[in-house]
Amino acid sequence: MNALIAATALFVGGHFLLSSAALRGALIARLGDNMFRGLYSLVMLGSFTWMLFAYGAAPYAALWVTPIGLYWLPVIVMPFAAILIVASLTTPNPTMVGGERLLADGTGAPAVGIFSITRHPMLWGTGLWAVSHLLVNGDLPSLVLMGGIAVLSFAGMVHIDSRREAALGAAWGPMKLTTSRLPFGAVLAGRTKVDWHGIGWWRPLLGLVLYLGLMHIHIYAFGVSPLP
Repeated sequence: MNALIAATALFVGGHFLLSSAALRGALIARLGDNMFRGLYSLVMLGSFTWMLFAYGAAPYAALWVTPIGLYWLPVIVMPFAAILIVASLTTPNPTMVGGERLLADGTGAPAVGIFSITRHPMLWGTGLWAVSHLLVNGDLPSLVLMGGIAVLSFAGMVHIDSRREAALGAAWGPMKLTTSRLPFGAVLAGRTKVDWHGIGWWRPLLGLVLYLGLMHIHIYAFGVSPLP
């Protein structure tokens, strides 16, 4: 458990610390942008791998008994999470590492595709995965790992928005005004319309293929069926 806590703290805290304006700026000034990105990726990959191994080795300690009906929650939620992740990875993303150039140089339209629904589709995808699986598992190791990823996902949205606004200034304005952290928030407020054409048909389809693939390998990879 100590290793899992340390690895999760490094993975989650490392994201916030290394992307903070003061430390990021100092490291880039000393190492250069490419070297910094390499260091950042190495730390995140190493801590993520350590976290997964530590989770697998951590002793099971139940915290609550999961009601049988709750076992359907990941089955229902994960198709949406998979679609959000696929759409995020296949659409030019101003909120990802290095994506600020899409707004800074004026080449990127803010509320395009999945970003007309939420400007943080990747983090919503990982957050939905973390919360739905944490509620079902109900044990201490899952609380640490999945709770950590949930914190990184939802607090990360606020952190990214704050950094982008500070770094880009007026260039962040169109993104802030025409998109929202909360899914469909900007749509319901009348600040944008869902860009169904930009989302396309193949991104949801590929997301569902990913979901079905994960359902198929779940019992082999994790030792439990994803179905109640």
